[in-house]
Amino acid sequence: MKSYDLESFKGIIIAMYSSYDAEGEIDKEAARKLARQYASTGVKGLYVGGSSGEGMLQSVEERKQMLEAVIAEVGKELTIIAHVGAPSTRDSVELAIHAEKVGAHAVSAVPAIYYRLSPDSVESHWQAIIDSTALPFIIYHIPQTTGFQLSKSLLIKMAAQDKVIGVKISAESTFELQQFKAAGGKDFLVLNGPDEQYLAGRSIGADGGIGGTYGVMPELFLKVEQCYVQGEMAEAQKWQFIINDLIVELLSFPSLYGACKAILSVRGFETGQPRMPLLPIKDSDQERVEALNNRILDYILEAKG
Repeated sequence: MKSYDLESFKGIIIAMYSSYDAEGEIDKEAARKLARQYASTGVKGLYVGGSSGEGMLQSVEERKQMLEAVIAEVGKELTIIAHVGAPSTRDSVELAIHAEKVGAHAVSAVPAIYYRLSPDSVESHWQAIIDSTALPFIIYHIPQTTGFQLSKSLLIKMAAQDKVIGVKISAESTFELQQFKAAGGKDFLVLNGPDEQYLAGRSIGADGGIGGTYGVMPELFLKVEQCYVQGEMAEAQKWQFIINDLIVELLSFPSLYGACKAILSVRGFETGQPRMPLLPIKDSDQERVEALNNRILDYILEAKG
């Protein structure tokens, strides 16, 4: 049995978007404002510095600033997971040590990117992060961007350590999710990554989810979770289908990140433009963004009953 409180990592965890000012620098006050809004929705926690947070496009110092802002605002209310994955192990370790120092509840990391790494290299990378702090560690498995396929044998080896409490699986196969859950055992967390299959992930063994589109409609994912827990599968399916229709429209913009940031801006939460090479929305898309935002807000009202 793991010595950490696994319950605090189960449920809906928003993969938080980073906040920038007009010059593209980290805006800590805007980040705090957005974190405060998320805390009011009832989500379990925030995942800071991941794919949706543009962590790989930021300097080590910028990533520290975002994490500091979020923890200062809601660190005593929400579970904060710091994604510390970086191209170099050295930077990842520095970020992990900082995360522990400022009060994060766990760290998480993808394999080091760019180089085609062997399983031994990835294991060594993760182990260096694990050994650098007393925080629990969550593997981040996203092979479509890292090019690394996590094997069950490596997962089992890593999961045998008390500090390794789970895996965020953003691979698109729910079969793989189920296999990882079986391999890790009942005291090992599996967190669903693909937002469009949240319900599928939960029904096949996921303990919750971490997702980027949660950030513009957390209430809808909370509705799916509520229905699932209550055994109302038809209602849960209805809301997952609504979410998926909204995700299809979000994906029709130049970038998902630009669309989500634009929706947050319409609501009064300025997070700036996504960092290049991620694209912002076009001026000609603004009317469509506003219409999509209105659709989402209508569904949120309906979900709240």
